[in-house]
Amino acid sequence: MDPFKILKYPYLTEKSISLVEKENKIVFIVDRKATKKQIKDAFEKLFEVKVEDVNTQITPKGEKKAIIKLKPEFKASDVAAKLGMV
Repeated sequence: MDPFKILKYPYLTEKSISLVEKENKIVFIVDRKATKKQIKDAFEKLFEVKVEDVNTQITPKGEKKAIIKLKPEFKASDVAAKLGMV
């Protein structure tokens, strides 16, 4: 599956921005059918980082939200800067 079809767009809220700064996590809205493994592989391929963990949840709007925790040697703030989030 194409990484651009799996990862739709970054989820920007005050809470998601604080996760970038405090917990080295980035929040994305992803394809509803994507598995955690597919999300991890797509994120690693697109941003050239290593992912430690992926948690997913369905929002009240029916979208799938993925909270992606990066390995300590990579900075979520660097990825957020590439995306223009911060």
